[in-house]
Amino acid sequence: MQHEKAGKADLAPSPADAFAPAGIRPTRLGVRLRSLTFVIISALLAVLHAPLIFLTAPFLDFEQRYRFVNLWSRAIMWLLQRLNGVRFDLHGLEHIPKDRAVVVMANHQSPWETFFLQLLVSPQATILKRELLWIPFFGWGLALLKPITINRSEGSQALKTVLREGAARLEQGISVMIFPEGTRQPPGTIGRFNAGGAMLATRAGVDVLPVAHNSGDCWPGRSLMRYPGTIRLVVGEPISASGKSPKALTAEVERWIKEHYPGELVASALPAPSD
Repeated sequence: MQHEKAGKADLAPSPADAFAPAGIRPTRLGVRLRSLTFVIISALLAVLHAPLIFLTAPFLDFEQRYRFVNLWSRAIMWLLQRLNGVRFDLHGLEHIPKDRAVVVMANHQSPWETFFLQLLVSPQATILKRELLWIPFFGWGLALLKPITINRSEGSQALKTVLREGAARLEQGISVMIFPEGTRQPPGTIGRFNAGGAMLATRAGVDVLPVAHNSGDCWPGRSLMRYPGTIRLVVGEPISASGKSPKALTAEVERWIKEHYPGELVASALPAPSD
């Protein structure tokens, strides 16, 4: 993984990245086979790792348990690079606060960011659907990381859960990861942002750490494919929530992510031109 300081111009795709966006390119047999191999090996690693987690968890504090559980995340990131030819190009890591918890807000395209951002900002609590905890091995490990679980069908009750439990995590020094689009978007697309993350930040009085990436180009959501290429990720300077309404803060974060998206946004994702 690289750690470089670079401006927006430096994030232009390299000529070496001769891979069209996911969904419009032909898929070679080798890519399909390596993608299937990735799925099989990552599942086997989860099955092997889970019993060790449950055996050691009673003897570890939260941060130690967090690091141990995420050994699996580190393993699949290594596998993704070595087996599937996916490179990580990282910018702005110096903006990640080391001395305080923040609300991390990122665009959402793939499972990749749910794993990688747990390694990048640590420790953190992720907001996720309650059903994910029911998945054998994977979900059981997640349950040990103090996630904030919600039932999306509950609407306002789900938001109250995020605000209440999110504030508690932040007070404990645990950052909270929120995907304001709510669901995964196609590559090159930024969906509509909800204000839940901004509400949490303004009520708790903490900064928002904005993150933009193009993970869907290499690991499309709801797909078994893992395409070779480069995932570019940009971390911005923390955005203060002080004196801002949730609506204004949400708009500021959304604008930053669109402006720093490391790729081409499709027309439908761009804001409408002003008169």
